Amino acid sequence: MTGGQMHTSDFDFHLPPEQIAQQPLARRDDSRLMVVVRARGTIEHRHFRDLPELIPGGDVLVLNRTRVLRARLLGVRRSGAPAEILLLRPLGADRYEAMVSPGGKLRPGRMVNIAPGLAVEILEMTERRTRIVRLIGEGPLDELVERHGHVPLPPYIRRADAAVDAERYQTVYAREAGSVAAPTAGLHFTPQLLEALVRRGV
Repeated sequence: MTGGQMHTSDFDFHLPPEQIAQQPLARRDDSRLMVVVRARGTIEHRHFRDLPELIPGGDVLVLNRTRVLRARLLGVRRSGAPAEILLLRPLGADRYEAMVSPGGKLRPGRMVNIAPGLAVEILEMTERRTRIVRLIGEGPLDELVERHGHVPLPPYIRRADAAVDAERYQTVYAREAGSVAAPTAGLHFTPQLLEALVRRGV
């Protein structure tokens, strides 16, 4: 900070890539938890499983119960080059708003083949630089997306998704389909931890 002015660069810091976990922990609640105790001006290093000790009875915990869809579609363009479509939200029976890559190559009218019996047509570009796409499939589209889609891992995970991710990137309380990104803060809850919070009156 210079001359009393704040700049976004004041918050830049080096984060070593090896410090970013690429695999989920064997136990969800073994993750570390930093607790800032403002009244004392202290920081404690705890584990997520300690949460029931930290939240007073009577507090309310709001949970996002949506399930993560296999909304990441990997395919090839007519040229044979790879393409990626991330379905963001449905706009109708076969239309979605989507993020696409490579953005400059996937203009309206272009097709991306995902798998035999499933393709994506780029219909239009939005003001937000997303695309309106149409899914073309031989069979129920939701089943085809579930079969051929991939779990959209957070962008800091630098690996391909694996079969275990379909379960580990869902919260234990997920019910209704609808998310295109994992509610990552909720991934650390276990059924036992939720029961302990209920017993505490949360």
